[in-house]
Amino acid sequence: MSALEHYISVGRDRLRCGYTTGTCAAAAARGAAELLLTGKLPPAVRIDTPAGIPVEVELLQPSSGPGWAACAVRKDGGDDPDATHGTLIFARAERREVPGVDIDGGEGVGRVTRPGLDQPVGAAAINRVPRQMIAAQAAQALSAHGCDGGLRVVISVPEGERLAAKTFNPRLGIVGGISILGTSGIVRPMSEAALIDSLRLEEDMLAAAGAADIVVTPGNYGETFAREVLGLGLDHWCTCSNYIGEAIDHAAGLGFRSLLLVGHVGKLCKVAAGVMNTHSRVADSRRETLCTHAALCGGDRETVEELYRTITTDDAVELLDRAGLRETVMVSLTRAMDEQLKRRAGEGMEIEAIFFSNRYGILGKTAGAHRLAARHPISS
Repeated sequence: MSALEHYISVGRDRLRCGYTTGTCAAAAARGAAELLLTGKLPPAVRIDTPAGIPVEVELLQPSSGPGWAACAVRKDGGDDPDATHGTLIFARAERREVPGVDIDGGEGVGRVTRPGLDQPVGAAAINRVPRQMIAAQAAQALSAHGCDGGLRVVISVPEGERLAAKTFNPRLGIVGGISILGTSGIVRPMSEAALIDSLRLEEDMLAAAGAADIVVTPGNYGETFAREVLGLGLDHWCTCSNYIGEAIDHAAGLGFRSLLLVGHVGKLCKVAAGVMNTHSRVADSRRETLCTHAALCGGDRETVEELYRTITTDDAVELLDRAGLRETVMVSLTRAMDEQLKRRAGEGMEIEAIFFSNRYGILGKTAGAHRLAARHPISS
C-alpha cells in the first residue's frame, strides 16, 4: 500500500500530508468489523475524512476468536514531525445485542483524570471527532451486511504508554497512553521555516491589498473568538501559529499602522514573560508567569504553590477566582503583556492585545485594544 499522496504548499515547501490517529482508529474499526461480520479481512479500507480527503489504509495483523475480531493500521504522519508516525493502532470489534456502537480505549490509550478536556473524567482519551468516525465506520459495516444489533469497539496502541511520555498528556492529566486525536482526519505537515514563510506571505498579501490595520491570531481558537465573540470583521486577518514575534517584526517592517493580537490565555500569557515563540518545545512558561503575577498581587505561598501544580490555564484561572485574585492578576498580566508587545513592535506601529479563555471569556485587554478593534467592523 503506497503512502498518502496528498501534498500542500507551506511557504516554499511542498510537503506530504499524513492521517491522524483518529483516521487510523476508524479504519482499524472498519477492518475489525468486516473481519468479525464476514470472516474475511479486506486488504485495505477507504475512509472519507472530515477534511474531504479520501484515505485508503492498509489493514494489518488480523486476529479473531469467538465473538470478536481485531486488526491494526500503521500511522502515517506524512512530512510532519510526529511522535506517533509508524505506530500500530489496533481496533477490536465485538457483537452487542443492543443497537449502536460502544467505543472504549484499551492498552496504550490514555484515560482522562481531570475535567476541562474533550472527554469527561474517566473516559478514554478518544476525542469527539475520532469517536464519530469510528462509530460511522462500524455502523456502515453493520448496515452493509444487514446485521442487527450493535458493536463494541476497543482501540488500543501497544506503544502508547511509552509514546505518551513524549507528549503533554501526563501534564494534562491523561494517564496510561496517548490520545486518539484529529478534527480533520488529516495531518497537515509543518516546518518552522515554511510556517514563518507562510505567515510573512499572508502579511505581504494584506499589505499589497492596502490594509493598514490587521488582526493576528495564533490559530483557530483566536479566529473563532474574534469573529463570534468580539464581532470583528476579519477581512484583514492572518494566523501566526506560535511565531508571534515574527508576526510583529514583519508587520512593523511592512509599515502597518496597527496590529491587534487575539489569542487564548494559555498562549498569550507566555508573551507577558517575553516569550515570542510560544511553541511548547521552545518555552512553556505559563505556570511560572501566572505564579509570578499571583505573588506580585499578594498571593500567599500556599496559593502560589497550588497554582504551580495546575495543569491547564483554565484550572489556574479557577484557582485565582477562588483565592479572590483573578481580577488583579489578569490586570498585572495584561500590563506585562502590553509592555512586551510594545517593546517588540517599536514606535512605528500600534499594537494591542485581547486574551481569553473558552471557559471564562475575555480575561484581559490592553488599554488601546477597544480602539483597534473598532477598526475592524463586519463587512456589509
